[in-house]
Amino acid sequence: MTHPAPPPRRALVVGASRGLGLVLAEELARRGWQVVATARADRGGLPAAVRAVGGRLAVETLEVTDAAALAALRGRLAGRPLDLLFVNAAIDRGDRPIDEVPTEVFTEVMTVNALAPLRVLAALRGLVVPGGTVAVMSSEQGSVSLNTEGGYELYKASKAALNQLMRSYATRHADDGHTKLLIDPGHNRTRLGGPDAPLDPRRSVPAVVDVLEAQAGTPGLRFLDRHGAPVPW
Repeated sequence: MTHPAPPPRRALVVGASRGLGLVLAEELARRGWQVVATARADRGGLPAAVRAVGGRLAVETLEVTDAAALAALRGRLAGRPLDLLFVNAAIDRGDRPIDEVPTEVFTEVMTVNALAPLRVLAALRGLVVPGGTVAVMSSEQGSVSLNTEGGYELYKASKAALNQLMRSYATRHADDGHTKLLIDPGHNRTRLGGPDAPLDPRRSVPAVVDVLEAQAGTPGLRFLDRHGAPVPW
């Protein structure tokens, strides 16, 4: 007697027009996941990715700082339960001491890197099935204990704020049964990471997906690197 194949796992990757988010969406689709990937108006490399993986990848437009757009996306995805909600959103506005950062730049970076991901989780977490995973792309740059070298003070602060807000989120939703992850993917050659970064996303992101799949079903919050090792807070 043959048994029907299990339904494909479903993922939503927020912030996937380029860089790590794009490679993550592609890698999940190649592994058989049904993936919805979001981008701003500029969809970057997503159209090519859709062609490469066929019907396993769909694209939605989303500006993560737009509450109305988030609500509209939630409505469009109603009835499509998710096994994974992954938020990848970050900007960098240069390497200046914090006292030289204009207030509007500080506000922009903190809004995109720390506030917006938690607003995305708040808006979309109801789509995640019991036992599913909510994950956010963080960085070891957000580790307070590892901050022993100078530079990029605003970016580091934004990632530390993200990590702290994610801990608050995990405390508030401790009983929802979701796996909660902050992921440090390492220093990758992307627009954000720069051309001299040591890691190739095509090599590092599959390791990240290995971690996501291995951690699925484990409740609580963990801050892990691409090898699944804990990152110190």
